Amino acid sequence: MKRNFTVRRGALDGVEAFLSVARHRSFRKAAAELGVTPSAMSQAVRALELRVGAALFIRTTRNVGLSEAGERFHARARPAFEELIAASDVARDLGQRPSGLLRLTVPRAVVPILLEPLIASFSKAYPEVEVEIAVSEGLVDLAAGGFDAGVRMGQFIAPDMIAVRLAPPFPFVVVGSPKYLRRRGTPEQIDDLRQHACIRIRRSNGTIAPWSFVSGNKPIEAIVSGPLIAYDFPTMLGAALEGMGLAQVPSPIATGPVKAGKLLQVLQPFAPMTPGVFLYYPSRHQMMPKLRAFVDHVKHRSATNHDARLQPDDRRARSTKKR
Repeated sequence: MKRNFTVRRGALDGVEAFLSVARHRSFRKAAAELGVTPSAMSQAVRALELRVGAALFIRTTRNVGLSEAGERFHARARPAFEELIAASDVARDLGQRPSGLLRLTVPRAVVPILLEPLIASFSKAYPEVEVEIAVSEGLVDLAAGGFDAGVRMGQFIAPDMIAVRLAPPFPFVVVGSPKYLRRRGTPEQIDDLRQHACIRIRRSNGTIAPWSFVSGNKPIEAIVSGPLIAYDFPTMLGAALEGMGLAQVPSPIATGPVKAGKLLQVLQPFAPMTPGVFLYYPSRHQMMPKLRAFVDHVKHRSATNHDARLQPDDRRARSTKKR
């Protein structure tokens, strides 16, 4: 038989009054502590006794003592009430200053490039906030997953989310190892991919993503084939480094291997641009201090990095425009 665990409406009414009277053994002193009249205190306790179905106090003209039912009720109610007060204090504290657990859902490729330096500086600035990073390539419902915010490329973020830029727009590039390209040749046109081993990625919905290109202003999708299907871009990049085939990946994760000569870019004229990477979260009205602090930290670092990239002449020009 299924039991009903729902707390009755008003079941907690009078409990604070009861505990105060039990502590002081006096309705008058309890009333003074809670800032109400002795009559109001007496009515609150009587209403509680009616709901409980037993007298909780033994009253005389000079003394107030606990009945047997009152002793048992007090033994269970006092620690429970103290826990409720503690829970309220913890929740209030989280609502007043940056503290607690900040949960973020992010793609694996973003962690070393963007988040590691960002999280390190944020944790130094806000030591009372714990940061949890959950790696996921799929689109995650923040509320259902219990996340405060997420990181995704701009084209995948729902329009009802608030987005803060983490990285500027960048292209998707096709890369291959020098060894692979010597063996299979360098593709010059999109159709040349038919003769190449292409490393693919499976989306979170189960489909295999086509490769995307642009020719002039026209977007093109190419169905490719190859020896490996991955679930994230770092795995694709690793396979390309091993010479398994070509991979189409976000340019920021390929920059290091390309500069080191471990990978070469091909089909560059056809590389499509993406809006960039963003931090996203729900309405500002629901924002806790820990998330507000993180968003402000992201914005501050973005502004600082932007100013650092400007040349001295560029800074003067921007300052002149403002005046």
